[in-house]
Amino acid sequence: MELRQVEHALAVADTGGFTAAADEVHLTQPALSQSIAALERDLGVTLFHRLGRRVALTPAGEAFVGPARQLLRAARTARSAAGEVAEVRAGHVDVVSLRTLAVDPLVEVVGRFRAAHPGVAVRVTAQDDRSALFAQVRRGDAELGLAEVGAEVPGLAVRPVATQEVLLVAPPGTRLARSRRVPVARLGSLDLVTSPVGTSTRALLDDACAAAGVEPRVVVETAHRDTLGPLVVAGAGSALLAAPQARQAEADGAVVARLDPPLRRRVGFVHRPDALAPGAAALLPLAPSPAGEGPSPARGRG
Repeated sequence: MELRQVEHALAVADTGGFTAAADEVHLTQPALSQSIAALERDLGVTLFHRLGRRVALTPAGEAFVGPARQLLRAARTARSAAGEVAEVRAGHVDVVSLRTLAVDPLVEVVGRFRAAHPGVAVRVTAQDDRSALFAQVRRGDAELGLAEVGAEVPGLAVRPVATQEVLLVAPPGTRLARSRRVPVARLGSLDLVTSPVGTSTRALLDDACAAAGVEPRVVVETAHRDTLGPLVVAGAGSALLAAPQARQAEADGAVVARLDPPLRRRVGFVHRPDALAPGAAALLPLAPSPAGEGPSPARGRG
């Protein structure tokens, strides 16, 4: 099995057809078909169902794709490490971020990196589910992930970036205590706007309510987290938002209060414990670190 054959197979899987994949890898379609056929003979399995002009992965093909991506990423890392490692003059860095962190703090980090390494591209994708994000990084779909993190994330190394306070954001005109501090237990008496179960925003709400011994009264559930602040401003209900999003909602007329006790989320980059490609290794030091914190080693393999 040759790396170019692996690249060809992934191109077919990603484009859904031999014609588009041939254009992608700059081969004629017959040459690409021969490469895939040779790979299938070597593996002893069929990777694709041929469906006219389109293809679909077989079960063996689905099992092949994840390890194949890791193989190519490891090969690129090896090539870079053998060359001008410190220069970081070309290539790209793949980052997956929770949608609520894609602006703050990711934008500033990417801006610093691009200023320092203008020849390197940064490809950012968004994810709503934290577990899915961790899985993407473990599989090698992205080199770096930006998410809410604990002290440890099984199988991944953690690089803390920031600790953000989570605030209560209420509709315009809501009357709160003069201290603008609201007991967490009061969340059980509010109409709440939040994201679906399984998202990090919903987990913050559910965990806070469980700790206070109350049930959240969810009146609007939306997968579009960018709409949480506007929904509050429109009077649909109250929400828990990290400070950067809460301040934007406040500027639009919402009433913002701190929770008692304060609710905070810890934000950090995660990556596989293997050696990072040079671009990713150069990006991490450009991210801020919370006072007194630094990178933590990977723990476990789960």
